[in-house]
Amino acid sequence: MYKKRGLALALRLAAVFEALATLIVLAVACAPSADFAPGNSTPLAAFDEAEVRVAVSLERTLSGDFLLTATFTPLRAGFHLYGKDIPAKGIDGVGRPTLLALPADSPLQASGPLTENLPPQTPPVDPRELLIYPAGPVILSLPVNLPAGDKSQKIEILVTYMSCNGTTCLRPIIQKAVSIQIPGADQIPPLESLP
Repeated sequence: MYKKRGLALALRLAAVFEALATLIVLAVACAPSADFAPGNSTPLAAFDEAEVRVAVSLERTLSGDFLLTATFTPLRAGFHLYGKDIPAKGIDGVGRPTLLALPADSPLQASGPLTENLPPQTPPVDPRELLIYPAGPVILSLPVNLPAGDKSQKIEILVTYMSCNGTTCLRPIIQKAVSIQIPGADQIPPLESLP
């Protein structure tokens, strides 16, 4: 009698393990992978620091070029970020530019200027040269050339920002290194081969 129960239990456990193995295989097979079709974006990194959420992604444009993008979202209501073109140390020590940059020795190379999804505004008080984005998220985009080769590379990018409202500024983040995984140019199918 105990042998039959032991055999039945072993058969049930085997069935459970087989079901788990099937689920794991399906989960791996169905896991999202990088999709470099034109118009698609692949997330690379995300973090929260100094009350700002930063999300970095790689986008392929409809013409087949690549954009490294960073979305900066202040987490406090009414807080804004500063324009990308203000001085690196702000004006009279106030403010810091919102920036997405590559180290000089990066295998990922910029192929054009950094752009913003909305223009900064002149503040209502001095110093008026301290241009600010409207409260809320800001997206910066940097056209890039992927490194040569058929292997992905772990590289670093640099982000700078400072979040303020009319009375308070949070600590600035200056050239924070963020690790991302970038595909080699040979890993990306050419436009003409895509459906």
